[in-house]
Amino acid sequence: MPTLLRVGSYRFFCYAGDRDESPHIHIERDEDQAKFWLSPIRLQKNKGFSRTEINHIQKLIQEHQEQLLAGWNDFFND
Repeated sequence: MPTLLRVGSYRFFCYAGDRDESPHIHIERDEDQAKFWLSPIRLQKNKGFSRTEINHIQKLIQEHQEQLLAGWNDFFND
């Protein structure tokens, strides 16, 4: 499970088993978790984050989208 980005208390990562899915990112902070598709950016799953926090996370993903996609491609050798 490589960490592709850390911003504050948020960890952005992917799972090795995610290879067969479209590029996406998992986010965790404490016990809360979310999953966003990366292109186009959209929420796929949320467990515990408030709507305000999801909006903040989405903005972080938009700011770092190129880095996250590059990290995904590097990890899966695309």
